[in-house]
Amino acid sequence: MSSRKAKSANVEDDHAEEEQGKSFKGKHNDGAADLEKVTDFVEEQEISAQDIQKTLKLVLARKQEQAMQLAAREKELAKVKVKQEDIDLIVHEMEISKSVAERKLKQHQGNVVEALIELTN
Repeated sequence: MSSRKAKSANVEDDHAEEEQGKSFKGKHNDGAADLEKVTDFVEEQEISAQDIQKTLKLVLARKQEQAMQLAAREKELAKVKVKQEDIDLIVHEMEISKSVAERKLKQHQGNVVEALIELTN
């Protein structure tokens, strides 16, 4: 009987060792999967950094273009001559500042009617 118990104990020990081996291999595989996730994350981070740089360059280019367009528009408006009496009329009628009245007149090439229509809308 003791030989049966010894064989049974050996079988149980072998079974326990197999379980530990599977457990160890499973942990090892989990570690590899975790490492893969980390490397994927790092690769995504690198790609994201490149995308961010490209996007920032585009944004800066657009801002520069808009600034140039605004400067060109301001130059055009500065060339427009408006009459002081037209500015005074709009200031008096609309109760706005002289700078706003002058700007609206310049935007409408000195046309008082168009400036007043825009201010009332």
